[in-house]
Amino acid sequence: MMEPQTILPIGVGDVVPKAEQAKRDGKRLVQIGCTKIGDDFEIIYVYDKDYQLTSYRITVKQADEIPSISSVYFGAFVYENEIHDLYGIHVTGINIDFKGTFYKTTIKHPFSVTIVKEDDSCQNK
Repeated sequence: MMEPQTILPIGVGDVVPKAEQAKRDGKRLVQIGCTKIGDDFEIIYVYDKDYQLTSYRITVKQADEIPSISSVYFGAFVYENEIHDLYGIHVTGINIDFKGTFYKTTIKHPFSVTIVKEDDSCQNK
């Protein structure tokens, strides 16, 4: 029976050391995902070896900077540019930095805004 998946909270300063340890342990980077929760953003780094996932979560504000792990896992630059362009979180040291042009969107950092739709039933007709 497989163990349940756990997500371990870490600090921003632990992101690169955890990536380096995962690489030394022979793990592959599965994904880096970001979610807005209230005024905070949760970024989860997921690694795998032999179908066992290891996940680390950092919680940041939009104005915070996070370090790139693309020097450890080259392909992380895709996730990191996505996090910058869609959420507005600055990632320092990306090996291929598109500087905000990875995605072309009509709304700058679209996943960082809260869109409120007016309720049509309340409008005068």
